[in-house]
Amino acid sequence: MKESEWLTGRNPVWEALQSSSSIQKIWVAQGVKKASIQALMAKAKEKNVAVQFVPRQKIDRLTDAGNHQGIAAEISAYAYADLDNLYARAAARGQAPFFILLDGIEDPQNLGSILRSADAAGADGVIIPKHGACGLTGAVAKASAGAIEHVPVARVTNLSRTMARLKDEGLWMIGSDARAESDYRELDGDMPLGLVIGSEGKGMSRLVRESCDFLYHIPLAGEVPSLNAAISCSLLMYEVQRKRHPLGGESG
Repeated sequence: MKESEWLTGRNPVWEALQSSSSIQKIWVAQGVKKASIQALMAKAKEKNVAVQFVPRQKIDRLTDAGNHQGIAAEISAYAYADLDNLYARAAARGQAPFFILLDGIEDPQNLGSILRSADAAGADGVIIPKHGACGLTGAVAKASAGAIEHVPVARVTNLSRTMARLKDEGLWMIGSDARAESDYRELDGDMPLGLVIGSEGKGMSRLVRESCDFLYHIPLAGEVPSLNAAISCSLLMYEVQRKRHPLGGESG
């Protein structure tokens, strides 16, 4: 990865300031009212992060992003977690591990959206492959609306081998597949789980699909034959959340 990334937008920069991210400098477009970013500037001062007001065109040029809201931060490249971090997070929460495994997600908007949903649905972390997939970038951070600062992401060399390891350690692998016979509402969310989502166009690779213990489809009532990968992932994450925390009763 590059030595630094550009993070744009007020909420993502604010979340990064509150976390342990290494922000090197914040750039604010001239014309942005200081009153509207007073809390952000105070937090930057607290963290000893320099804030510089520059022409808006300079932020356009530095970030190659037109929707930066007049705020950009130069940050150190995002650090990846390891699998032990994900297990530790589950243990600290007192819940069975719940990991999200992404097989070749290439769109930073989708990855960011999945991170945002993973944070909301209580997943313990996300696992992505090193090759043939989107990594952690400023575009992902912006799409995640700050969730990138709270959801650990592990990057592995071989996803199917990682699935085998997780299965040996007691996790069950469940995958989303339009050809599956079982409805996703039938899944058992109380087990230690790895939820596997395939790429936007091709779905899961053969080896990854064959490594799943259970496959589920999401029924569709309309004419479009599939859902966006991030939407499918969100539905399945919340089904696990629903099974683990049912209304009016205990899970199990």
